[in-house]
Amino acid sequence: MRVLLVFLIGAVFGTGIALSGMANPAKVLNFFDLAGSFDPSLAFVMAGALAVAAPGYALLFRMRERPIFDQSFHLPKTTAIDARLIGGSAVFGIGWGIAGFCPGASIPALGLGQASAAIFVSALLIGILIARRLSRFGFFANPARSA
Repeated sequence: MRVLLVFLIGAVFGTGIALSGMANPAKVLNFFDLAGSFDPSLAFVMAGALAVAAPGYALLFRMRERPIFDQSFHLPKTTAIDARLIGGSAVFGIGWGIAGFCPGASIPALGLGQASAAIFVSALLIGILIARRLSRFGFFANPARSA
């Protein structure tokens, strides 16, 4: 049942990304082109998602002590704004601005058969593997976790 639910949630998310045009890197890059062919529709997609998700999470956490298919909610344990968070955010934003894909939109784009999405997802996976290897040697250390 859990696998089916995860699949359905992913399908709804992917369908929303595809229908809103956010799986199209040109549309996303136009959002960042303030001096040229600016397209504000990405902001409306994000605002719509936030308008649905924020009350949904508030209601969920008020109604339930734990998720239906797990022992607890998996929430961040730290709220520190540190170099690791800022650096990761910067790398995410730069990659999004260069490629026009974020990790969440690249998966539905794969399903749409976009070759550029396959290249992006390959690079993303390689980057994850490199970061995991480097973290074993102390890079990307999180002082909050070692305390």
